[in-house]
Amino acid sequence: MKKNRFQGEWPKIGIRPTIDGRMGGVRESLEVQTMNMAKSVATLIADNLKYPDGTPVQCVIADSTIGRVPESAACAEKFRKEGVGVTITVTPCWCYGSETMDMDPHTVKAVWGFNGTERPGAVYLAAVLAGHAQKGLPAFGIYGHDVQESSDTSIPKDVTEKLLRFARSGMAVATMKGKSYLSIGAVCMGIAGSIVSPDFFEDYLGMRCEGIDEVEIIRRMTEGIYDKDEYEKALAWAKANCKEGEDIINRKDLIKDRAGKDTDWEFVVKMAIIVRDLMVGNPKLKEMGFGEEALGHNAIAAGFQGQRQWTDFYPNGDFAEAILNSSFDWTGIRAPYMLATENDALNGTVMLFSYLLTNTAQIFADVRTYWSPEAVERVTGKKLEGVAANGMIHLINSGAATLDGSGQQSDKNGNPAMKAFWDISEVEAKACLDATTWMPANREYFRGGGYSSKFLTKGGMPCTMARLNLIKGLGPVLQIAEGWTVDIDPTIHKVLDDRTDKGWPTTWFVPRLTEDSNFKDVYSVMNNWGANHGAISYGHIGADIITLASMLRIPISMHNVDKEDVFRPAVWSAFGMDKEGADYRACETYGPLYK
Repeated sequence: MKKNRFQGEWPKIGIRPTIDGRMGGVRESLEVQTMNMAKSVATLIADNLKYPDGTPVQCVIADSTIGRVPESAACAEKFRKEGVGVTITVTPCWCYGSETMDMDPHTVKAVWGFNGTERPGAVYLAAVLAGHAQKGLPAFGIYGHDVQESSDTSIPKDVTEKLLRFARSGMAVATMKGKSYLSIGAVCMGIAGSIVSPDFFEDYLGMRCEGIDEVEIIRRMTEGIYDKDEYEKALAWAKANCKEGEDIINRKDLIKDRAGKDTDWEFVVKMAIIVRDLMVGNPKLKEMGFGEEALGHNAIAAGFQGQRQWTDFYPNGDFAEAILNSSFDWTGIRAPYMLATENDALNGTVMLFSYLLTNTAQIFADVRTYWSPEAVERVTGKKLEGVAANGMIHLINSGAATLDGSGQQSDKNGNPAMKAFWDISEVEAKACLDATTWMPANREYFRGGGYSSKFLTKGGMPCTMARLNLIKGLGPVLQIAEGWTVDIDPTIHKVLDDRTDKGWPTTWFVPRLTEDSNFKDVYSVMNNWGANHGAISYGHIGADIITLASMLRIPISMHNVDKEDVFRPAVWSAFGMDKEGADYRACETYGPLYK
């Protein structure tokens, strides 16, 4: 498989060094400083940000500084040929705003005006942002807190933070554009998130929606449209690395015999290969004479309906979903795929957002139960302690969460983590597999059988839970809750877990509480959550999600991110003094990015 799974090249960031156009001394004195600003930003981005395949994000710098309209046009033409989707304009001086600004309505834009006194870079920043606002082209303004010397070539910490936040979010926007969401099946058990809206994907994300019937999986199995050698390798890998659990869930009359269990393993492994091929294609199939099937659907995210028509008759999709969502399989350590359980496209979209911001695997889970301290003590006879003392949320679904979510990877200080695939060691991948037991599926839920992963997430991981909801008359709205995974008394865990489902993976989550009414206590977070599912990412990335959402014109209905970390286009401040209300008004005014 090629490193970039999708059609075309990765998008690039264009750096626009703008300058005072007055020749005869002024412009000439600024050429080196201005171009060096552009080069320093390009270096900062290349050193800190990576594409999903692990290669450094590429920046393209205009061939010359930009002082007048012809140079703006030449830059735009170069960026068009180079596949630039995000632009950062930099300058240490005054420039002619409307002549030097990025006028492309579909590029995501930022302007860094150097805070120095020798030349008025900050004055240009204010002027050009006013131009962006007047022309309806929102841009992010980056202005350093402290005055710098004109000879200072360093990028201050606060400017660095904003540049990288903008670049991460902008690249997520540009990477989604032109890709597909693939629905395998349709609506699952009446779940609203699996009622896929092409208008949302097209207007807000620049993506297309692809849809196929689940029977395509059976056709490929029946007609042998999969790599047979890879299948044998994958099955052997699963037998060696995927620990099967004792069937303690099903009634005796529902327990499959050894032959039935082995047949299920063969089925689910084959299914995982086929679902991957449906998403991104497989050149091996063309060699086998299946040229059409070899193409795939260019899907950067997908969802599998499963319940109930499929799972009433065939083994469930938990193995395929869990393995594809993980950062490793029979091919080795590799980038995860984004595959939503129950075809919840809205949760799959947030998984995609967070993945593109972090390059790490994402946990898909039910936001199942709020456990109050009183209820826990009543049921178990024990008290919750530590971070969980004020209650916790049980995140659990039918065994399809990424195995990275077990928390068996470690950061540089030895704390549990979920990492980009290029930072994961073979030992860590093996530890995630060893921490997971594959339980025979609950056949009262999944009549066709199959296997569900079972693990307990290690506590102590900072994480961000997010959810996208579609509201009639309003459009898409995002929710964000930063918090931590927590360890609890094993006795408490067993009692609570057993009464929910013994065969599914559990993550105990505690959100960070604030004075906001949505976050005044753990109950309020659960009570105000907009749907039954959430996407959970490693790290406190709420600020990045907020920036990304503003680029797409999706408002945030609740979050617990520090207000000082909220970074949106400069013009948002013109929509009122309340930041969150202004966000709604701005998103409504500008509308979807691609409409």
